[in-house]
Amino acid sequence: MKSQKVRRDTGTGDRIFVIVMYIILILLLILMLYPLIFVVSASFSNPKAVAGGDMILWPVQPSLDGYRYLMQYTEIWTGYVNTVFYTFLGTVLNLAATLPCAYAMSRRDLKGRGFLMVFFMVTMYFSGGLIPGYLNVKQLGLLDTRTVILIGGLVSAYNLIVCRTYFMTAIPMEIQEAAIIDGCDDFQIFNRIVFPLSKAITVVMALYYGVGRWNSYFTEMIYLKDRGKYPLQLFLREILTRSTFAQTAMAEGKSFSVEEMMALIKQADTANMLKYGVIVLSTAPMLLIYPFLQKYFEKGVMIGSVKG
Repeated sequence: MKSQKVRRDTGTGDRIFVIVMYIILILLLILMLYPLIFVVSASFSNPKAVAGGDMILWPVQPSLDGYRYLMQYTEIWTGYVNTVFYTFLGTVLNLAATLPCAYAMSRRDLKGRGFLMVFFMVTMYFSGGLIPGYLNVKQLGLLDTRTVILIGGLVSAYNLIVCRTYFMTAIPMEIQEAAIIDGCDDFQIFNRIVFPLSKAITVVMALYYGVGRWNSYFTEMIYLKDRGKYPLQLFLREILTRSTFAQTAMAEGKSFSVEEMMALIKQADTANMLKYGVIVLSTAPMLLIYPFLQKYFEKGVMIGSVKG
């Protein structure tokens, strides 16, 4: 009788736990989906209805005017091409620098490994500052060049530590020692053994670096002057700034002439029409790529979670 009662109580407790977890997950799903649906709906809605708060979730007075205007906005597509270039080539360079460096740091026979690790970790908390960095880039002749965007932040200390942990825990040292006995040098061990066995961490690092490159705008804003080299996110920031400035100027009730007021209204409407469409276009590639990388990502983020 007691055992049956215990089983009955345990089953009830499990069901309550499952119900509570489902409720929490559904609430989290709503919280995460609502901004995405709102942005997509706003990109198809009348900008005045969105600015006035008439749109809650679904499109109001739906139209494709915003996307038609985007097709004519050549700078948006210039930024799109630049962003794809910076993201693809920059991520390749990030991986080419991070993975070999992490492999070297994972080798127990590397002399001074502890000092080098401390040297890398210091950069996570301290930097040389914005002004010295700008002067350094200027003296190197990299100001207003694509090179400074590609090589800036070439190695992330956090990503380096994650990769090093993977190489130390997931790839047995005995395999590398067997390769040394067979006559392989360090480059051959990395290229023929370590790198082919590191598909999961490589995909995770590509995703981390790729998303960072895709969303980057601050470095480009500081070091680039040529608008032909601007990434998409910098044009998006410009559109959002114009919209905020126009709305703030009209809300403060400053004295403007009729022509100036009409220009501000047109600027605000155009910016509101463009910004949601640009947000959709800028986030769509990452949303489309992630499902294909999800299985590797789930495996890679569990690195170091199981010990012993």
